[in-house]
Order: sequence, then C-alpha cells, then structure tokens
Amino acid sequence: MTTTLPLDRPPAPTPPLPPPPRRGLVVRIARWSATHKWLAIVLWLAFVAAAIVGGGAVGTKEVEDGEEGIGASAGADKALIQADFNDPFTEFVLVRAADGGAVDTGSDAVTTLTANLAAAPGVAGVSEPQVSEDGTAALYEVTLDVPEGTDAEEEDAASAAAAEIAQVVEATGGTATGLVVGQVGDASLGEALDQVYEDDLQRAEYLSLPVSLLIMLVVFGALIAAAVPVLLALSSVVAAMGLSAFASYVVPSTDILASVVLLVGMAVGVDYSLFYVRREREEREKGRGTMDAVAVAAATSGRAVVVSGIAVIIAMAGMFFAGEATFQSLAMGTILVVAVAVIGSVTALPALLSIFGRWIDRPRVPLLWRLRRRDGSEPRVWRAVLGPVLRHPKTALVAGLLALLALAAPALGMKLSQPGISDLSKDVPEVQTYDAITAAFPSEGAAHDIAVWTPDGSPLDTDAVDDAVATLSTQLSDDPEFAAGDGLVAEYSADGSVARVDVPVPYEHDDERAEDSLQLLRDDLVPAAFGGIDGVETGVTGMTAGNVDFRGLLADRMPIVIGFVLLMTIVVLVMAFRSLAVALTAAGLNLLSVAASYGLLTLVFQNSWAEGLLGFESTGAILTWLPLFLFVILFGLSMDYHVFVVSRIREGAKAGMTTREAVRTGIIRSAGVVTSAAVVMVAVFSIFATLGAIDFKQMGVGLAAAILIDATIVRAVLLPSIMVLLGERNWWLPKPLRRLPQLEH
Repeated sequence: MTTTLPLDRPPAPTPPLPPPPRRGLVVRIARWSATHKWLAIVLWLAFVAAAIVGGGAVGTKEVEDGEEGIGASAGADKALIQADFNDPFTEFVLVRAADGGAVDTGSDAVTTLTANLAAAPGVAGVSEPQVSEDGTAALYEVTLDVPEGTDAEEEDAASAAAAEIAQVVEATGGTATGLVVGQVGDASLGEALDQVYEDDLQRAEYLSLPVSLLIMLVVFGALIAAAVPVLLALSSVVAAMGLSAFASYVVPSTDILASVVLLVGMAVGVDYSLFYVRREREEREKGRGTMDAVAVAAATSGRAVVVSGIAVIIAMAGMFFAGEATFQSLAMGTILVVAVAVIGSVTALPALLSIFGRWIDRPRVPLLWRLRRRDGSEPRVWRAVLGPVLRHPKTALVAGLLALLALAAPALGMKLSQPGISDLSKDVPEVQTYDAITAAFPSEGAAHDIAVWTPDGSPLDTDAVDDAVATLSTQLSDDPEFAAGDGLVAEYSADGSVARVDVPVPYEHDDERAEDSLQLLRDDLVPAAFGGIDGVETGVTGMTAGNVDFRGLLADRMPIVIGFVLLMTIVVLVMAFRSLAVALTAAGLNLLSVAASYGLLTLVFQNSWAEGLLGFESTGAILTWLPLFLFVILFGLSMDYHVFVVSRIREGAKAGMTTREAVRTGIIRSAGVVTSAAVVMVAVFSIFATLGAIDFKQMGVGLAAAILIDATIVRAVLLPSIMVLLGERNWWLPKPLRRLPQLEH
C-alpha cells in the first residue's frame, strides 16, 4: 500500500516580523525625513551650501604669533615674536666644487654668480663669502629688497625675490662651471614645504574618494548603494570645513586642520552611512517595506551611530585639556565633522533611502553583485575564528592579551621629537642645501635663542645687557657643548625693549647633548649672566626648547586627557547600554588598541627597516604631538565598532538567547559591516602613510594599524571571549548608576 502525499500542502507559515518601532527621537526624525524626503534633502543641501558660502565669506582666523608658546619657552617666544627687530629677509647660497675640492671664490664662475645674484630683481645685496674651515664650501648671504607692507604682502615679495635667486642658482650650477650651487632661506624653504604639503593633501583628497567608492562597490555590488555613503561623507566634510571658519573665531585654526577633518570625516562619515544602509537593506530582504525598514534601521544602527558619535565627540573634546593651540583647533574641527556626519546620517540618509527604495540596489555590478551573500549564510572566516574562541574563551583571552601586549612593548622605548629642517624630505633641494650648510658650518645649524625684555616695554639698559652677553660669551667659548665661535652678540628691537642672543650648538636640535646645554643655560648660565640687571626678564627658546617644553606639557596634560576621555566615555556607554561591565570592557579594550598602535609606530619609525617600504628616512623619534592625538582619535573611532557590535549582541540577549549564542549571533551578523567599515578606515588612513611628509606618514600608519588591530584581534578574539566569560554579568549595573538617564531608543 502506498501513501500519496498531498502536493498542494501549503508551506509552513513564516513567523511574522515584529512591528517597526515608532518611539525614540532617532526613529521619529528618520520617519519624518523619510516621509518628507525631498524637503529633508533640500534642507541638508541648503545647510551644506550655507556652511561653505558662509565659511568662505567670514574667512578663517589663524593662530596668532605668540599664541602657540608653551612652558618655559612661552614668555621668550612671545617677546621675540612681538618685537620688531627690523630683520631683513635673507636667502643663503652655498657654493661647492663639483669635484669635492676647495672652492676658489675669486674664480670667474663664482664672480659671475655673485654679480648675477646682486643684479637679480628683489635683491638688495650679497655678503662677502664665509668659507668653511676645510675650504670646500663658501656661503653667501643674500639680502632681499622687500618693501614694507602687511605680513602677507612682505611674504609674497620675499617669495618672488627668492624665485629670482633660484633662477640664477639653477643657471650657475652644473658641469659647465664645475660648481654645485644650492639655495635655502625662509622664503624658498617655506615655498618648497608648502608645495610638498599641498601636493600631499591633493593626493589624499583625490585618492580617498575613489578608494572609498571602490570599497563600497565591493561591499554593496550596486552603484547607488556604494555612492550614497561616500557622497554623504564628502558633504559632511565640506560642511564641517565651512563651519570651522566660524569656529576659528572662538578657537583659532591651524595649518593641519583641513587634512585632519578630511581624514576623520571620510572615515566616520562612510562608516555611519554604511551601518545604516546595511541594516536597512537587511530589513528589506526580510520582507519589510522601505518605510518600516528605515524605521528599524533608525532604531538600531541609527541609535548606534548617535551613541558612537557622542562617544567620539567626547574623545575629541579631550584635546581641549591639552592646553595647546594646535590640539584645541583639532578638537574643534574633528568635533564639527563628527557632529555633522551624525546629523547627516539620521536626517539626510533616511530621506535618500526613502527616495531610492529598492532602486538603491541599481545599477548592479554583475560580478560584484553575484559575490554578495544574499542567502543569510554565515561568513566562513568569522565562523572559523569565532568557533575556537567561544569554545575556549580563557585561552583565547590570554592569547589575545599576550599578542597586544607584545605589540605594545616597543612603546616603552618611544622617543618624542618634533622634526627639524634636516629631518624633512630629502627630495626637497632646499633641505639638501640646509644639510650641506650645517655640515660645513656647524654654527649655522641648531641654536638656542635667549630673549631679554622689559615687562613694561621700556628700553633696555644696552650697556648692562652687552656686558652680560660678553660674560656669557666668555663662559661658552671653551665649552664643547656650544659653538659660540667668535663670540655672542645681542640684537635689539627697534624700540630697544627686547634683546635677542643666538647661541649655536654643534648638534641636531633633538640631540640629548643639545637638551643638556639648554638646561645648563636655563638653570645656571643665563640667570648668572643677566640676574644682576634690574627690571628685565629672560628666557631661552628655540627648537630644542620647544621639544623639551612640549614633552613636559604632554607629561602634565596626558593624564588629564586620558582621565576625562575614559570617564566620560564610560558614562555615555552606561547610559546607552545600562551596563557598567560593557563600558569598562570597551574602555579597557580601546586602551589596549591604542597601546598596540604606539608599539607598532615605534617599531616602524624609530628604526630604519621600513624606510624603503614606506619611503622615508627615520628620524629616530615619533612626532611629539602624535601620541596624544592618536589616543583621542583612536579611542573615539574604536567606539564605532564596539557600539555597533555590542548593540547587536544586546539585541540577541533581549530576544532570550544565551550569552554565548547572543555573542556569536551578534558578531556574525555585524561581521560584514564591521569588516567593511574597517577596510574603509584602513584604506583612507593608509593613503596618508604613502604621502611625503613624515607627520602624515606617522599619523597614517598609527591610525591604520590601530583600526586593523581593533577590527581583528579585539573584536574577533578579546571582545567575544570576555563577554562569554562574564555571562550575565555583562549587563551588571550598580544601583547608584541606575539613576543615570538612559539614552533614548
């Protein structure tokens, strides 16, 4: 007997989807934007346009001279900068024999060179040659004829005259004359370095956009879906740059602000949109309509974006406590771009998703579209990694911690220094000339600058100051720590209220012996020489002093910055997740990521093994300002992943899953978006690692390494192992903290 199965039996019913959320500020904003989609887009574009036009109209206020002084250098810096020394603009021309032999300053070629220099437009005169001890180099000081005017007008005139000198120098050097001729000076070096930084920034701008778009194409497999995050991030960046002009009248701007805003803005802007678009698409694939999918995305990813944005803004605000103008400017700029990116993600993005609807998956890129995982299966790589971590959480935790501590260990030997001229790119001819000058004439290299001034602006007693300078010169004449040469001379400002004494040293500015000589001047020699003059103040500044004082500032302020960022981030996460354990875990893991990036940075840039790979010459040190900057940036950006991943884990826990299953499901479901977001950030930051300037390289490598570590070892090993070991204690919240308000769902 056979049994015939009914062929028309209906399939098992699909469980109904839970109703879309309607409560919560983020959801209400998203629903309004999706309902009034065209109005929302017009308002967003009007906001961006107003920021750009308004910022261009008001202009940007730069940090004024003297405002950047710190520590013991501050008083001397301010006195010297504000004084009028009637210093002429000068350029230096170095002449050497092509065969490395002695230079004949009376030869026809050299005589013709000096005559052509004197006759060049914008040149007031050429000094007699200063010949090196071995006779292989002759140095000429060329005084420029710069009419009085505003600072900008005088700088433009000096640059034009320096360009005329460059033509003479280029025409003279070569095999025909047997001479190697080089030029360096404030005007020519400033122009060259400005061009290097301008080229670097243009390269970063030109590459970051197509690279981000290409990654988004791979992620989504469709052009519109890929373009939306990139274009929204770009609009956030340009709007923030416009707003930063207004903000500069509260916190003056600095030169590197634009590059940092671009760096951070593209990274967080793409990530926030990526989180939102991926969740909206996921909900549509479950069968929801566009409006409901947008609402669910707003309640989950949208809320995660807001929480993450608040955490990032708090981290950036930590730079306000650094007590230095550059950090405060960067704090303002990064806060603006993150805030604008968050606003765009919760307002303009829902409107765009409503406009495009299912057309957001058009036009499809055939191969990339087929590679998309649409059947809901789990990523094999993440399954393979998570499996042993969840089965053996203690072992995974220990292994992960040991790996990060090993990466962080080299940071114990980190040396901090600000690069001098000789540390800049050797591809710049002016830097090559500077190196040759300092090698032939040690007194033309690093120097300490002694400032003597009267607090009330009254004229100095020049006889007393000259006597003190003579006494100091005698003390230094036989001291190998200094290169006083024929003696020290005091230069006086036009009103006679400030004196300047340059004390050369035969070392690089960041040499320990240069720092020892600085302390000797500050602690003993200068007070002894000038202490008997009534009514004057003294100070020692210069590049060495700037390094020493900046390190001192960091030592004083870094604990304050770290404490503020940790405390406020923990408070925000407690308010968001109602869990002290989650907040403490996030803080600890982020600290480990930052420490590991410090270690890698030290390994790469304090040694020479990576020079050929990254195209740089090791200075043997890390930029003085970089550790504090990296801490706040990385601590903030790491919150993107942590908030998003923990939000998915929390969803599973609320749905009744066990901790192990909630961790597994949350990480697997967020794996694609976290990986994609990390790839975007690493790619954008890596672009900066390919630029010519050493500060961009170090910043790019440090950021890229930390994000890579955070998205792999931290999120795939440490976070799941800790949460599994904690179990239900993940959601522990002490009674006193329950009084904190909850960030609205």
